[in-house]
Amino acid sequence: MCHHHDIIRSQDKELQEEERKIDRRQFLTKTSMGLGAMALGSLLGTDKLFGAGKPALNAGGGLGTLPHFPPKAKRVIYLFQSGGPSQFETFDYKPQLEKMFGQELPGSVRGNQRLTGMSAQQSSLPIAPSKYKFDQYGESRAWVSELMPHTAEVVDDLCFIKSMYTEQINHDPAITFFQTGHQLPGRPSIGSWVSYGLGSDNENLPAFIVLNSKNAGGQPLYARLWGNGFLPTEHQGVQFRSGKDPVLYLNNPENYDGHDRAEMLEYLKQMNEIQHSVYGDPEINARIAQYEMAYRMQTSVPEITDMSDEPDYIFDMYGKDSRNPGTYAANCLMARRLIEKDVKFVQLYHRGWDQHAYLPGGIKNQCRNTDQGTAALIKDLKQRGLLEDTLVIWGGEFGRTVYSQGKLTPDNYGRDHHPRCFTMWMAGAGVKPGFTYGATDDFSYNITENPVHVHDFHATLLHLMGVDHERLTYKHQGRRYRLTDVHGHVVKDILT
Repeated sequence: MCHHHDIIRSQDKELQEEERKIDRRQFLTKTSMGLGAMALGSLLGTDKLFGAGKPALNAGGGLGTLPHFPPKAKRVIYLFQSGGPSQFETFDYKPQLEKMFGQELPGSVRGNQRLTGMSAQQSSLPIAPSKYKFDQYGESRAWVSELMPHTAEVVDDLCFIKSMYTEQINHDPAITFFQTGHQLPGRPSIGSWVSYGLGSDNENLPAFIVLNSKNAGGQPLYARLWGNGFLPTEHQGVQFRSGKDPVLYLNNPENYDGHDRAEMLEYLKQMNEIQHSVYGDPEINARIAQYEMAYRMQTSVPEITDMSDEPDYIFDMYGKDSRNPGTYAANCLMARRLIEKDVKFVQLYHRGWDQHAYLPGGIKNQCRNTDQGTAALIKDLKQRGLLEDTLVIWGGEFGRTVYSQGKLTPDNYGRDHHPRCFTMWMAGAGVKPGFTYGATDDFSYNITENPVHVHDFHATLLHLMGVDHERLTYKHQGRRYRLTDVHGHVVKDILT
């Protein structure tokens, strides 16, 4: 015990020594401020003195001025289908293509739209009808492929947008565009903007949590897709993994108990506060907040990731994979548990939708792995009364071409990337259920009604959360940035 007190006294002396070192001359030198700047700071306030800084915060950590108006959605679950699901084999039924098998795509349909480097090498662009059957379901009579029998059961809860489009034709910039509003890396992700603007409703869990399906092949995903960009670091997405350590480096080291961790964090906090008093760097406060959140998560994360309290009928509804942590079905169930604990934004990524060849078999497997979990999530939220204030989103970064990439046979074909039109759906808070918006031509190559751009999608998502996308900004490198850049319109026709 005496040794323990000696350590505490030693730490206190070190803190005092650190403070003593920061004399007047060093303070002015290190912070690059003269007395005039200090006087200006007293007039302007510290937020202007140190640059953009942080506007006033509310109790949950978000901006005190948000939401701008009453939100329809309190939380979001975004089921991102990475790779570009084919609209032809899922939701955009084109029966007239059956009699055009193998015919060349008319030049008038393609126009001057660019092709990928893969399609540009082909001597022809033969039309490939889907080999899978479609039928209409529910009171809404929505068309759904036979590959998605479970989703077919919930169509009256879904709002299909068949007229999505983007400018990006390759995976990395297209996914980056959907997740950050810009094709180049470095911008904050959607979840980070939501965390920054609205804060958290649960102080023991992050506002923004990411789940990746394990053992899913396809294009790689990068942590920057859920990164904070130039926003303070506490707003980056926190990835939950399957296994004994859902969050890396959260558990205490061996022979290190909770009391030791609390004591260490308190000492570290004091050191950081001294540094903040000198430099005024908002990232120092962000660091303090992250350490404190990690400490609280040591209790909250094991509780939320322990699914032993879920009854058998819930696992049966989500499918057998839901008992296997890290699968898509298990992550759908985990997403429901997280939003029950008031996590603001849950992003679920599932790779493997990039079928350039052998599409019929590949997309059949993808639907088998995801269809039941997706539909179960909608049913589960609805039966718990959570769907009415939770927004669920399903979709990828672009669609697929009507023509086959590579050799075409009745039972085998591939499809290239197609950014000019594809299908997504939204469900829950504030969107019209059992509704279809937008339309494409007979080849699902061009939009014929109500185009919806990525920026429009982002503007609508924020609107449903009570945020005016033009007013949620952050000053960086001399200009004010926002998720929608200088674009975007709320798609009011899909709102209730």
